[in-house]
Amino acid sequence: MASIWLAVIGVAILGLYGVIPTLQPAHFGQVDAAYGSVFVALPILWGWLVDRISPDKFDLLGGWIVLLGVLVIMYASRGYPQ
Repeated sequence: MASIWLAVIGVAILGLYGVIPTLQPAHFGQVDAAYGSVFVALPILWGWLVDRISPDKFDLLGGWIVLLGVLVIMYASRGYPQ
């Protein structure tokens, strides 16, 4: 019975995770890019701190490229009101 409740809670959390970004004041594409960068950066950090697997130069380069891309997407002047 506990597994059913865990499944219900998991579905609710996943549903909220999908809805909350759409409520942000920025344009959804920008918010989605920021969320995507978290999905790239956190596994590298997790592997380094928890699994004790040091990221190599390509992991770090790829992570920085993604984070730089998010900065461009989020903060580039586009001429429309924020």
